[in-house]
Amino acid sequence: MRPGHDDYEDRDPGLARERTSLAWMRTALSFAAVAGVVLKKGDVIAGLIILSAVPVIWGLGRLAYRHQGRLKLVTAMIVAVSLVALAVAVS
Repeated sequence: MRPGHDDYEDRDPGLARERTSLAWMRTALSFAAVAGVVLKKGDVIAGLIILSAVPVIWGLGRLAYRHQGRLKLVTAMIVAVSLVALAVAVS
Protein backbone atom coordinates (compact mmCIF):
# COMPACT_ATOMS: atom_id res chain seq x y z
CA MET A 1 0.00 0.00 0.00
CA ARG A 2 1.24 3.46 -0.79
CA PRO A 3 2.02 5.84 2.08
CA GLY A 4 -0.67 8.38 2.76
CA HIS A 5 -3.52 6.20 1.57
CA ASP A 6 -6.05 4.84 4.00
CA ASP A 7 -6.90 1.20 4.09
CA TYR A 8 -10.19 0.46 2.30
CA GLU A 9 -11.73 -1.05 5.45
CA ASP A 10 -10.83 2.06 7.46
CA ARG A 11 -12.69 4.28 5.01
CA ASP A 12 -15.95 2.33 5.14
CA PRO A 13 -16.10 -0.20 7.95
CA GLY A 14 -19.82 -0.74 7.29
CA LEU A 15 -19.01 -2.83 4.24
CA ALA A 16 -17.34 -5.46 6.38
CA ARG A 17 -20.56 -5.89 8.32
CA GLU A 18 -22.51 -6.17 5.07
CA ARG A 19 -20.13 -8.82 3.71
CA THR A 20 -20.47 -10.79 6.95
CA SER A 21 -24.25 -10.63 6.70
CA LEU A 22 -24.14 -11.82 3.10
CA ALA A 23 -21.80 -14.66 4.07
CA TRP A 24 -24.27 -15.90 6.69
CA MET A 25 -27.08 -15.64 4.15
CA ARG A 26 -25.05 -17.72 1.67
CA THR A 27 -24.39 -20.26 4.43
CA ALA A 28 -28.11 -20.53 5.16
CA LEU A 29 -28.88 -20.97 1.46
CA SER A 30 -26.19 -23.64 1.20
CA PHE A 31 -27.70 -25.53 4.11
CA ALA A 32 -31.12 -25.31 2.42
CA ALA A 33 -29.64 -26.75 -0.78
CA VAL A 34 -27.95 -29.59 1.12
CA ALA A 35 -31.22 -30.29 2.94
CA GLY A 36 -33.00 -30.50 -0.40
CA VAL A 37 -30.47 -33.02 -1.71
CA VAL A 38 -30.67 -35.10 1.47
CA LEU A 39 -34.47 -35.06 1.34
CA LYS A 40 -34.43 -36.08 -2.33
CA LYS A 41 -32.14 -39.02 -1.48
CA GLY A 42 -34.82 -40.24 0.92
CA ASP A 43 -33.27 -39.49 4.33
CA VAL A 44 -36.18 -37.49 5.72
CA ILE A 45 -34.96 -37.18 9.33
CA ALA A 46 -31.51 -35.84 8.41
CA GLY A 47 -33.01 -33.56 5.77
CA LEU A 48 -35.46 -32.04 8.21
CA ILE A 49 -32.73 -31.53 10.82
CA ILE A 50 -30.60 -29.68 8.29
CA LEU A 51 -33.59 -27.73 7.03
CA SER A 52 -34.51 -26.67 10.57
CA ALA A 53 -31.04 -25.16 10.96
CA VAL A 54 -31.55 -22.79 8.00
CA PRO A 55 -33.70 -20.16 9.78
CA VAL A 56 -31.47 -20.39 12.86
CA ILE A 57 -28.34 -19.68 10.81
CA TRP A 58 -30.03 -16.87 8.93
CA GLY A 59 -31.44 -15.32 12.13
CA LEU A 60 -28.14 -15.48 13.97
CA GLY A 61 -26.44 -13.88 10.99
CA ARG A 62 -28.91 -11.00 11.11
CA LEU A 63 -28.29 -10.62 14.86
CA ALA A 64 -24.55 -10.46 14.26
CA TYR A 65 -25.12 -7.73 11.66
CA ARG A 66 -27.11 -5.59 14.09
CA HIS A 67 -24.85 -6.17 17.10
CA GLN A 68 -21.35 -5.74 15.77
CA GLY A 69 -18.57 -6.99 18.00
CA ARG A 70 -20.54 -9.55 20.01
CA LEU A 71 -17.97 -12.32 20.45
CA LYS A 72 -20.39 -14.64 22.25
CA LEU A 73 -22.92 -14.37 19.44
CA VAL A 74 -20.33 -15.14 16.79
CA THR A 75 -19.07 -18.09 18.84
CA ALA A 76 -22.62 -19.43 19.20
CA MET A 77 -23.13 -19.19 15.43
CA ILE A 78 -19.91 -21.05 14.70
CA VAL A 79 -20.80 -23.79 17.17
CA ALA A 80 -24.33 -24.13 15.73
CA VAL A 81 -23.09 -24.40 12.15
CA SER A 82 -20.40 -26.87 13.20
CA LEU A 83 -22.91 -29.10 14.98
CA VAL A 84 -25.16 -29.19 11.96
CA ALA A 85 -22.20 -29.97 9.71
CA LEU A 86 -21.24 -32.79 12.06
CA ALA A 87 -24.79 -34.17 11.96
CA VAL A 88 -24.65 -34.12 8.15
CA ALA A 89 -21.28 -35.87 8.12
CA VAL A 90 -22.43 -38.57 10.52
CA SER A 91 -25.67 -39.25 8.64
